[in-house]
Amino acid sequence: MSFKPYSKIIIRDANVVNEGKQQCVDVLIQDGRIEKIAPSIPHVVNAKTIHANGNWLIPGMIDDQVHFRDPGSTHKGSIASESMAAVIGGITSYMDMPNTNPPTLSLDALIQKK
Repeated sequence: MSFKPYSKIIIRDANVVNEGKQQCVDVLIQDGRIEKIAPSIPHVVNAKTIHANGNWLIPGMIDDQVHFRDPGSTHKGSIASESMAAVIGGITSYMDMPNTNPPTLSLDALIQKK
């Protein structure tokens, strides 16, 4: 059995901060993108519904200076271990610093790292 994500998701009654306002709203996500934020979104066919019940819905954060230590010092942390920690902490994107040995300072080095 393969996993197929829902193409449409409605998150209902989520406490959202958006455009300087805090409010409980519904959020429609379609194909991985936020399509609509509104006080109430009518029923959407074939959508998974998540009831937030007033819980916070916040955007993922970007960490602009990570030290994954791949290659050269994976005993300190690897892309696998550190990206898992980032996800648990709400980080959805990162910018890896080139403080590895050898440093990742060229396209060739990036390809090797990948």
